[in-house]
Amino acid sequence: MQDPLVTSAEVPILEKRILLVEDETVFAKAVKKHLERSSYKVDLAGDLATARERYKNNQPDLVLLDMRLPDGSGLDFLSEIKSSMTSTSILVMSAYGELEDAVSAMKLGASDYLKKPIDLEELIINVEKVLDKNELTQKLTNSAKREQHAAETVDFLGKCQQIKSVREQVERISKLSQSTEVIPPTVLILGETGTGKDVVARLLHEKSSRNQKPFVHVDCASLPKDLIESELFGHEKGAFTNAHVARTGLIEAAEDGVLFLDEIGELPLDLQSKLLAVLERRTLRRVGTTQERPVAAWIVAATNRDIESLSESGEFRSDLYYRLNVMSLSMPPLRTRGNDILLLATHFANHTARRYGLQFEGFSDEAGDTLLDYPWPGNVREMKHLLERAVLLSGGGELDASILSLDKKLGSKSEEKEMNDDLTLGEAELHLIKQALERTNRNVSKASRELGITRMALRYRIKKYDL
Repeated sequence: MQDPLVTSAEVPILEKRILLVEDETVFAKAVKKHLERSSYKVDLAGDLATARERYKNNQPDLVLLDMRLPDGSGLDFLSEIKSSMTSTSILVMSAYGELEDAVSAMKLGASDYLKKPIDLEELIINVEKVLDKNELTQKLTNSAKREQHAAETVDFLGKCQQIKSVREQVERISKLSQSTEVIPPTVLILGETGTGKDVVARLLHEKSSRNQKPFVHVDCASLPKDLIESELFGHEKGAFTNAHVARTGLIEAAEDGVLFLDEIGELPLDLQSKLLAVLERRTLRRVGTTQERPVAAWIVAATNRDIESLSESGEFRSDLYYRLNVMSLSMPPLRTRGNDILLLATHFANHTARRYGLQFEGFSDEAGDTLLDYPWPGNVREMKHLLERAVLLSGGGELDASILSLDKKLGSKSEEKEMNDDLTLGEAELHLIKQALERTNRNVSKASRELGITRMALRYRIKKYDL
């Protein structure tokens, strides 16, 4: 019996556009009708001139191309498409006796060929296979571009002892992954939001023998709850409503590269058991099938939550926690990194100034002191955005404390402390709870321990104060 969460899901499928280039009118109309029943949008062209015009105007995802046309050879059109460097796939249709043309088409870059007469059901299967492969290739290409861009623009900077320790651990772990035949142990990266956990994950990928393989970043917190299983594990055609075609999941998409499960603490309990099975057996099942598929990806996970405490309280599976925590790295919060604060601030200011053609001439003494005094609750991510805004507002030159606006935030915290002496009991309780939740990134287990009360008691007060 299928999971009701999955069977009730509605997957938004983007309508794929197909250009059918075929001069046999009856056959062309039959193919068009059959493809449209499978939710494809189809344009017809009976000759090369029409095909060129419709291709230019509509940019299809797939071209179904006959080899022999009234005004020329389909090979010429295929060559034109491939020379334009588009992502359009081409599925060639060749009649008996045209095998040589089909071979030439494959050499020019056609995805596959079908021999006429063509069974319409077989045609649909091949169309789905080609489009699915093309979509996966595009996703991995885009992912590689994003990760390459991120690696170029975000450096793992720092001279403090904590960062040196992280670098040493990354080097040790990367040595375990030098063999392409052995899957390295899972790595769990811990740290507050914005400390650079994703940067360390990319660094592990870059230093491993898998650095030419895919790096697939999965933000578990942002995946739609009703589609998360399908997104991670993939699904077969007909697995649930609107599953018109099979889809490769993100775990499979990582192939023999790195799968980075960011914010793993947000993964629902029912899927935690399925992920554990993947880690234990190194296989997965797409939604809607019993077929096992091998999983060769190196799993790296990260979280800003205290999942050890969550596993003790039953909010996170303890067996999955132990399986993920084979190797662990802890990212230090920015406020504990001393002079790294000024090092990073200078780096981000210089980067923004170069990007926009401005001149950055450093920080005033007061601005430097302010940067060091500020607690940076959003860590490196907060600093990066703040320095970008400050450089753009200043127009270049030396940055002073006023343009940073951090003194106002520091001042409001001091006023808050002074105000505490005049609070009522209820106001003081509310204030302490808010502070604890802010310090722990709303981790109820950790906040309750800090406050010296049970999780149930804290949950009651969160509801009471509408927090």
